[in-house]
Amino acid sequence: MRPIRSSEIGSYLYCRRAWWYRKIGTPSENKAELAAGTELHRRHGRQVLASALTRTLGWLLLLAAILTLVAYLAFQVL
Repeated sequence: MRPIRSSEIGSYLYCRRAWWYRKIGTPSENKAELAAGTELHRRHGRQVLASALTRTLGWLLLLAAILTLVAYLAFQVL
């Protein structure tokens, strides 16, 4: 008996007929749409990664600015 994956359960719950076709090995007729959807998800993933990196860079720059301000004020007092 083979294990059942959660994605397979999700596929079954979404559309039982599509799940059955995939199980018996019927080839998909909408390959162009599937390829376009895959590319859309890849682009979205890259955008999410870029925004996370940009946010991290922003926090690092803010921290550097605060540390620079603290150092400047500390030298002004001395």
